[in-house]
Amino acid sequence: MRKLTCLLTVFCSLNAFAQPKLVQKVEKKGDEVVIPFQKYVLDNGLTVILTEDHSTPIVHVDVTYHVGSAREEIGKSGFAHFYEHMMFEGSDHVASGEHFKKISSVGGNLNGSTNSDRTNYFETVPSNQLERILWLESDRMGFLMDAVTQPKFEIQRSTVKNERGQNYDNRPYGLVSQYASQALYPYGHPYSWLTIGYIEDLNRVDVNDLKQFFLRWYGPNNATLTIGGDIDAKQTLAWVQKYFGSIPRCPEVTPTIVPAPVLSGDRYISYTDNYARLPMLNIQYPGAKLYDKDQAALDALAFIIGVGRGSLFYKNFTKTRKAAQASMRSQSAELAGSIVIQIVPYPGSTLGAMKAMVDSTLAEFEQRGVTDDDLARFKGTSEERYINSLGSISGKVSALAAAQTFTGDPAKTIQELQDIRKVTREDVMRVYNQYIKGRGAVILSVLPKSGSYQPVAPDNYTVDTTQYKAPDYGYAGLMYHKATDNFDRSVEPPAGPDPVIKVPAFWKATTANGIQMIGTYSNEIPRVSVRLRIKGGGLWAALDMSKAGLAGITAQMLNDETEHYTAEQFNAELEKLGSNISVTGTPDETIFTMNSLVEHLPATLALLQERLLHPRFTSDALERIRKMTLQSFQIAKTQPATVATNVFNKILYGTGNVRNIGLIGTEKTIPNITLADVQGFYTNYFAPGLTSVTVTGDISQADIRKGLAFLEAWPKKDITPPGADSSTGVFQPNTLYIVDVPRAAQSELRVGYVTKLNYDATGTYFRLLLTNIPLGGGFEGRLNLDLREEKGWTYGASSQFSSDQYGGIFSFATGVRASSTDSALAETMSILADYSANGVKPSELAFIKSSYGQSEALRYETDVQKALFLERIQTYNLSPGFVTDQHHILAGLTASQVDDLAKTWLDPSRMAVLVVGDKERILPGLSRPGITIVELDADGRPK
Repeated sequence: MRKLTCLLTVFCSLNAFAQPKLVQKVEKKGDEVVIPFQKYVLDNGLTVILTEDHSTPIVHVDVTYHVGSAREEIGKSGFAHFYEHMMFEGSDHVASGEHFKKISSVGGNLNGSTNSDRTNYFETVPSNQLERILWLESDRMGFLMDAVTQPKFEIQRSTVKNERGQNYDNRPYGLVSQYASQALYPYGHPYSWLTIGYIEDLNRVDVNDLKQFFLRWYGPNNATLTIGGDIDAKQTLAWVQKYFGSIPRCPEVTPTIVPAPVLSGDRYISYTDNYARLPMLNIQYPGAKLYDKDQAALDALAFIIGVGRGSLFYKNFTKTRKAAQASMRSQSAELAGSIVIQIVPYPGSTLGAMKAMVDSTLAEFEQRGVTDDDLARFKGTSEERYINSLGSISGKVSALAAAQTFTGDPAKTIQELQDIRKVTREDVMRVYNQYIKGRGAVILSVLPKSGSYQPVAPDNYTVDTTQYKAPDYGYAGLMYHKATDNFDRSVEPPAGPDPVIKVPAFWKATTANGIQMIGTYSNEIPRVSVRLRIKGGGLWAALDMSKAGLAGITAQMLNDETEHYTAEQFNAELEKLGSNISVTGTPDETIFTMNSLVEHLPATLALLQERLLHPRFTSDALERIRKMTLQSFQIAKTQPATVATNVFNKILYGTGNVRNIGLIGTEKTIPNITLADVQGFYTNYFAPGLTSVTVTGDISQADIRKGLAFLEAWPKKDITPPGADSSTGVFQPNTLYIVDVPRAAQSELRVGYVTKLNYDATGTYFRLLLTNIPLGGGFEGRLNLDLREEKGWTYGASSQFSSDQYGGIFSFATGVRASSTDSALAETMSILADYSANGVKPSELAFIKSSYGQSEALRYETDVQKALFLERIQTYNLSPGFVTDQHHILAGLTASQVDDLAKTWLDPSRMAVLVVGDKERILPGLSRPGITIVELDADGRPK
């Protein structure tokens, strides 16, 4: 009775507002695929959706505002995304930066995202923190305006520019969507610009423009609050009413209605890409909107023509080694959709030839039609993907929030699955004839800055701005009205009782032939995952460095043919089951990953047996994979962030170290690999005694042991992989390495050194993980707060200690705007030096203990998280009680311990420094007395 009395008291204290109205309720019956929920609406128009899931003591909160870049005006693009950033900059009762800090300090994680049609803000926290999250979210919904200041505006404007530089302007093909959207949609159509906006628009606006945007769109009547997880629905609703109920509505928001784009003919456009080494052909047709009756059929059409090994594009482009990439996809948004074909040819092929092949492939599809096998593959794959998306509470909450925002009915989440199941052959051919055959398209040619590549055809389209008439967005007469509460909102709610956190129960076993097995049971979704890891991987290259890359090539070929299936047949069987089996190589392992719905597990395990024990290696597959691998080296050299990471590793370990090239090889070693080498690698280096198996999902130990019984017949071998090369690169103090990327929009910074420290769960390495938290372990780290939040030089900066059983490194990484390269590097080194010399602050020590300790509630939710936890136990032979030991270490951690670790392990004088950027622009600021500058090429060799 005490809980009920408390609840009634809360409602009575809020008698100025009517109780939220229950307008919809869905319950799960039997084994049906559905997300149970309750939907309420507050007097101020806020829609509230609650879904209970008590499997893990966490909650996920999502606030979705029905405003994205589609609500922006010409000349003021990027506002929706810009405001996403501003929503983290404090409100009346929450100081700037405190939103991130308060959630991080209790072990939670948070973020926001913006697309063309909505902006959402979301947090996952231990369940005892729910009231605090609702207080935080409601404060920025109702009390943000006075906290939006010019200095904060300028910092976030700079951050958004850095984000654009990092994600669009500073990477190959980063501007494809910008050019294609300008040509696909009429001038002024809300999809004719990117969500990130244009730099010139960001430069043009001021803080008052941004405030007007908030007043127009950021009200409770234009928002959906979705809460899921380990909640008490009645108490949660009472808190929602308390914190959100008094917030005034914004002006009414009506649906945006725009006509679908119509192309009377093909529109040819082109641009020159600063980073691309190969040209790209991008073709876009107008498509279907979200939840449209044609959406699933268009997805099926794209799947059949351009997705996976069973597709026509794979057969015609990839298998024949004509293209490095060939794909087709249908993408849907609230107001419109598009069908995208993307081809990257190998050297020697022209974009014109690629366009002709696309046309002939579409004609081939039209002639052959849709088979029952095509539909079975599409439906199996799509159904598994849908069910897997419900494997986390964040996935369920996101699905409910999206359906409510775009349809007004959260139950529409199930429509996607129903539509997939109902697609017919006739539906697919109908949408082909309606959307593709004989229809106009935007045909974009992306041309490298070097070479003699030509566009498919001369440009024949320019944007027509003369017919545009700006709509009335409703900005006139906007007024800011603060909520009036009958409680003190400045008092932060206390946390509830600590939730009970249980480390997943697990079982262990060893087969007669030496395979180590570990697993855990969970029935959140009817799915089973198996990961089979074979030690060695790239380390075997130490026996013959002239064949470096053999491990990676073998792993790729294990995804191809088997004794009883062609690659296409094997892939088709998996797709029809809705299962997947993939093989990947790592620097020290080869990993087989299998996922299957429970009902199809026996058939999927039979395919795993075929893949593992009966591969077939062919010359055709080797030539195709070898060509793709060599081309990937060239593509990697066009991406500044990838260049920085690869070159930095070579500085740390040396260019010929097995750690760097054992798995992937080099342009010199890949051509040396023969079919006999691949067969020999598989025959000689795959053995049960090197194998570990991890099982998670809806299956018992007894049943999975029966399903994996074929492993016990695998013959034993007595082999041991070589260890990692312990040598390191030679770099002198006061030396700065630089790699030139002409006209780069940003510079990539890397700082660090080889610690030679092995992983341990309760020793120095674990303590260094804790020590790094205040420095660069998250958003609240000194490096990120300084370089991003205070200076506005970067989109994000972080540092980390990483180790395995073969040693490890400390590394710092960020991308900064080119004009701030020297300042950002100097500031980075200053922060490292200060932390090493002066150690941790009392508030930072408290943050370490609070954030890391409470984050455990979030570590065991999904099957992937559970698998990684079990693999760590397996790999490092950890005792079941190691988590408890970590808690004791954390509780006893002192400032002097952290200070000693920082002084010993974070001395910047022992660190290598690398800058990748436009040398002509950044070198003058980096050249200083006493600093030796060494220029390297994209392979890490001195120039």
